[in-house]
Amino acid sequence: MNDQVIDSARASNKVEVSIQIDAELLTQISHLTNDPSKVVEVAVRQWLKGSGQRDDELTRNLQRNPPVPPRGEWND
Repeated sequence: MNDQVIDSARASNKVEVSIQIDAELLTQISHLTNDPSKVVEVAVRQWLKGSGQRDDELTRNLQRNPPVPPRGEWND
């Protein structure tokens, strides 16, 4: 019963927004949840907080020149 009260309080503070999103992206989100608006809302909150620590190939810092081991420590 308390969950219903909290949900209705949250719903009263929300505004409905219409967005255009890629159909393929929406399909991927739909596999995760039946309520895509929650995913979008959480993503926007994280983005505004700046806590979007992504761990994918595009955001990794590559070490340009790996350190060379001292003489005699080569594996050959």
